[in-house]
Amino acid sequence: MDKNILSVREMQYEDIKLIIDYWMHADENFLHAMGADKHKLPSRDEWQSMLENQLTQSYREKQSYCITWLEDGVPIGHSNVNKIVFGEEAFMHLHIWKKALRQKGAGKALVLMTLPFFFYRLELKTLYCEPYALNPAPNRTLEKTGFVFVRNYTTIPGSINFEQPVNRWQLTRETFLTL
Repeated sequence: MDKNILSVREMQYEDIKLIIDYWMHADENFLHAMGADKHKLPSRDEWQSMLENQLTQSYREKQSYCITWLEDGVPIGHSNVNKIVFGEEAFMHLHIWKKALRQKGAGKALVLMTLPFFFYRLELKTLYCEPYALNPAPNRTLEKTGFVFVRNYTTIPGSINFEQPVNRWQLTRETFLTL
């Protein structure tokens, strides 16, 4: 049996609808399991505007930057960074849309392919990821990928989140270059 080919690329205009649909069609339990509150999600038009804006900004201007994940050339998820300080740091998020690929090891391969985009295009020194501490999948993926656990603390990590315990993971440029 042939193994499916995973790849990544920068978000393209046609990916915007898929990203928005992922969020808008997610059920409340799935969102809660990743630390998101369905009632705090932006409207479809707000998502559209935010994502389209990414496509027109230079890397230095970006407030968010998205990489589309593909299986056999078909989009199946995305990783984005926000809280970007160009040349310094950013915070990464991981989303596999295709349920059948979740918790199957695809995340590690996709993250490893995504990291060069974030480190080189945004000239990062440090990349952070703060998944919901009670969501084991991204925490395992980060550890397997080479991120270092920094600390656990309680916060409201973003505008779509509820107060929650998060695990802060970090990957420095030096460590990234050895992967």
